Amino acid sequence: MKKIKICGLTREQDILAVNEYKPDYIGFVFAPGRKRTVSKETAKFLKSLLSPEIKAVGVFVNHDIEEIITLAEEGIIDMIQLHGDEDRNYIEYLSEYTDVPIIKAVAVQNKEQLQKADTIPAIDYLLLDTYDRFTQGGTGKTFDWSIIPELHTPFFLAGGLNIHNINSAKQTNAFALDISSGVETDGIKDNQKIAAIIAAVRKEEEND
Repeated sequence: MKKIKICGLTREQDILAVNEYKPDYIGFVFAPGRKRTVSKETAKFLKSLLSPEIKAVGVFVNHDIEEIITLAEEGIIDMIQLHGDEDRNYIEYLSEYTDVPIIKAVAVQNKEQLQKADTIPAIDYLLLDTYDRFTQGGTGKTFDWSIIPELHTPFFLAGGLNIHNINSAKQTNAFALDISSGVETDGIKDNQKIAAIIAAVRKEEEND
């Protein structure tokens, strides 16, 4: 069964919703200047309310590596998602000084790029997102999933997932489906949309 990540949580109401509907992962965005960015203090408070069975992923773009390590050490995040231009030395250093899993995001342009990303050492997962020359993630747009080759590294599928395309997304080889704007109304997480998309992903369990 596909895992589910609801990304970009910012409010206590968001945490109450995911505690009820139980995705496998949630995301806190620490990259500055984004509409869903949270501070360390806010993330710490929200994590204290989060059901322990749901893993919190910290989303970073070219972030200070020591700050990431501190967030992991303090238990504010359970996984690290790197969404910038972090190189192999950065990733290997992070892997050496933290025990939490690392996700490396790829803004997908072609199959060869994904095959190269599949060889990055010291990562546990890839996250495949839509390429946009002006931003790193959060586009709300899909990409051509047919170009995804067979990958050895399990991957999260992101970029424009919503209730209308989630069944198609389930047919990919993704380990997990990553949803953010697809469960929002006017830029705010919508409890009913969260419930509906989680139910849609998990519906396959009934057919197994």
